[in-house]
Amino acid sequence: MSLEADQIIDRRRLRRKVSFWRIAAMLVLAVLLVSLAFFSGLGDVFSKRSSNHIARVKIEGFISNDQPLLDLLEALGENEQVEGVILRISSPGGSTVGGEAIYEATRLLADKKPVVTSVGTLAASAGYMVASASDHIVARRSSIVGSIGVLFQYADASQLLDKIGVKIDAVKSAPLKAEPSPFHPASPEALAMIDGLIQDSYRWFVDLVAERRNLTKHKVLVLADGSVFTGSQGLENGLVDAIGGEDKAVEWLTTERKLSSDLEIINWTPKRPREGLFSNPAALVQFAKLFGIELNADVAGELEKTLRERLLLDGLVSIWQAS
Repeated sequence: MSLEADQIIDRRRLRRKVSFWRIAAMLVLAVLLVSLAFFSGLGDVFSKRSSNHIARVKIEGFISNDQPLLDLLEALGENEQVEGVILRISSPGGSTVGGEAIYEATRLLADKKPVVTSVGTLAASAGYMVASASDHIVARRSSIVGSIGVLFQYADASQLLDKIGVKIDAVKSAPLKAEPSPFHPASPEALAMIDGLIQDSYRWFVDLVAERRNLTKHKVLVLADGSVFTGSQGLENGLVDAIGGEDKAVEWLTTERKLSSDLEIINWTPKRPREGLFSNPAALVQFAKLFGIELNADVAGELEKTLRERLLLDGLVSIWQAS
């Protein structure tokens, strides 16, 4: 009987010890989480987003049909704490479909909030298409804007194949199926078909700029020969509204749209799930090692960007490509 009583007492002591360490572990974990949020600034971001502010969205690099970015622009329109939006654009352009999608999402956002673009290094081609969706465009004097136009690129490897003795035949349902082909020079009919695509999208782009910038179609056609302009030239030609940096964009929001000058500017970024081998630079480093190739993280990151933006792209593009 005494033995059973001792066992019961030992069990109770053990339970108390286990309960103590469980509570202690939970407290330590809570302290770590709070500390992480404090030192990483996450706590400040979330607390600031709960109060009225101006959202800053960066649109940089190659423009694609970016669903996370489209979701973000939609969410900003629904967020009551966001009083205005600054688009920080630094892009040479990208796919025409991507530019069109972001343009339309920006126009829907501008129906609910004032939207102003602050151009960084450049906003060309589809980058300028997106900028024109905003209510006001600010650029640096030396920023690059314009390059209004559409491009379709294809490779002709027929001479290379002739040199190495390779001939590729095809059986097609119609002559224009899968044209133009990299295996032979494009026929006049194929070139005419592609030109029809380009001209249709080009006319749409020109009309879009004319409407958004309040310019005559003739004026835009003069500018839309593929030329790029500095920010100061863009101001003279009606492609830009003001010269300056983000402070000028904020000034427009406060003076023209009557937002409070005390509002903080908070970065908003799209939530991007990273999937697949080519979306993970670390995986690319390990993959390259299998073939005896040494890559550092920076080179792998650039390779990942190239694979995602260029090699996996097809269709019409609106992009300024400096030689």
